[in-house]
Amino acid sequence: MKIVLDTSVVVAALRTRLGAGNAVMRLVAQRRLLVLATPPLFLEYEDVLKRPEHQLAHGLAPEAIDKFLAELAALIEPVEVHFQWRPQSRDPNDEMVLEAAINGHADALVTYNVADFAGPAARFRIPVLRPSDLLKRVKS
Repeated sequence: MKIVLDTSVVVAALRTRLGAGNAVMRLVAQRRLLVLATPPLFLEYEDVLKRPEHQLAHGLAPEAIDKFLAELAALIEPVEVHFQWRPQSRDPNDEMVLEAAINGHADALVTYNVADFAGPAARFRIPVLRPSDLLKRVKS
């Protein structure tokens, strides 16, 4: 299953080992899910994870974040943006996530922010799933 991860899922995965976001990342590490990302989306992951408020919450040193990102990069299938579909979303920051899903022909866009993605993703027939809903689909 090819998925695009919203930054909220990546951040949540590092904040707690008990949450659905972390469980999704473990499936990615086991290669049971294939993550799609564009270079701008991956840079967004890095930028957000290295913000002081998130570093305080997840407690990881910059070197540990770099190691996590390097391992994640090795698992990602890069997506080339052939066409920008902007504007689609109310939040301009969501556009790069949606574009990765559209251009990568994702099976799902995974986010904790379903409300902002549901309408735009539906236009392209891309399911928007919370991490817990994705886990139910993968296990069934």
